[in-house]
Amino acid sequence: MTSKYWSPVVSKLTPYVAGEQPLNPGVVKLNTNENPYPPSPRVLESIAQSTGDELRLYPDPNSQKLKRALAHHFELANDQIFVGNSSDEVLAHVFQALLKHDLPTLFPDVTYSFYPVYCGLYGIQYKTIPLTASFEIDLDDYAIPNGGIIFANPNAPTGVQLDTDLIEHFLKRHSESVVVIDEAYVDFGAESAARLIDRYPNVLVVQTFSKSRSLAGMRIGFALGNKDLIEGLERVKNSFNSYPLSRLANAAAVAAIEDREYFEAVTRNIVRSREELSAALRALGFQIIPSMANFVFASHSGHDAGFLYCRLKEQGVLVRHFSLPRIEQFLRITVGTPEQCESLLLALKAICLDECCSATLQGEK
Repeated sequence: MTSKYWSPVVSKLTPYVAGEQPLNPGVVKLNTNENPYPPSPRVLESIAQSTGDELRLYPDPNSQKLKRALAHHFELANDQIFVGNSSDEVLAHVFQALLKHDLPTLFPDVTYSFYPVYCGLYGIQYKTIPLTASFEIDLDDYAIPNGGIIFANPNAPTGVQLDTDLIEHFLKRHSESVVVIDEAYVDFGAESAARLIDRYPNVLVVQTFSKSRSLAGMRIGFALGNKDLIEGLERVKNSFNSYPLSRLANAAAVAAIEDREYFEAVTRNIVRSREELSAALRALGFQIIPSMANFVFASHSGHDAGFLYCRLKEQGVLVRHFSLPRIEQFLRITVGTPEQCESLLLALKAICLDECCSATLQGEK
C-alpha cells in the first residue's frame, strides 16, 4: 500500500515488526524478552509518590537526577551519560548522530533487526558482516573502511557474548571508527564495555531498563560514552524531543538503578532458570546456542521451528520465530519464571510425543 501524500522515503521503508502482545492474560508469554519478575518495590513506591499535582509540569529536559544516578553506578561523569525514551530511541539518535557518513555502517548479518530499519529511515548505507558458523562475531572481519560499527553484545537473537578483551583489542587498532555496543542483555552474566569508555573516546555503550530492571512498560534507555559522542546525541535529541522521559519514568529509573540488591537477586534468578531451561531443552533433543542473555536460542533437528512455534501458540505458549536466512530453524525463548518454563516444557513434550506417535502410526500403515 502507498499513498500520494507520503514523503518519498515512506514507501521504501520496511518497518520493524515487534513481538506479539496478546490480549489474553492466560498466555505464557516468552516471546519478547520481558523480565518475568515485577519491578523493585522501591520503583513502584517512587512512581506512586510522583503521581501528584506536578504531573501538570514538564519533566526535567536533561534528566539530571537520573544522569547523576547512572554516573555514580558506572563511575563516570554526568556529561558521559545520555538518556532517552527507550534504548530504541537512543539507538535511533545514535544512527542519526554518529553513523550517518559517506562510508557504510557495519553490523552483523544476524542481529537486532531494527538496525537496517534505522538505516532505511535515515538513508544510511550499511553492510552486514556474516557471523561465524558458530554464530560468533569475528571483529577481524570489521577491519575494513566504514562509517561506524554497531553490534549487540550479547548478540540478539543468539545470546552469544563477545569477550570485552577482544573489543578492547579492536578499539586499540581502529580508533578512527565509532564503535557502538548495544548491551540490552548484558546484565545476565556478560561483561559490559563501560569500563573501556575512559580509555577509548570512540566507544559508545547503549543499555536499557526494559530487561534486567523490569521496566519495559516505562521505556527508558541510556548511552554511556565520551562527552563528545554524548554531545552529538544531545544535539539530535534536542532537535527532536526536548522532554523524552516523563516525570514517572525519571522517578522509576532512579529508584531502579539505586536498588542494586533487588536487581542482583532478580538477575541471579533468571540466570539460574536459563541454565535449568537449557538443560531441560537439551534433554528433549534441542540444540542450544550458549546464551548470556535472558533468552535461549534453540533448534531441533527432528522438528521444524515454524511448526513448533505454531503448535506452542495453539497451546497458549508464545515464543519468537524469525523466518530469516541462517536462523529459520531456531526459536528464541525468553526465560520466564520456573512455572512458565515448566509450562513451555510440558507443551513441548506433548508436541514431540504427538509427532512421535503420528510418525509411528504412519509407519504401521
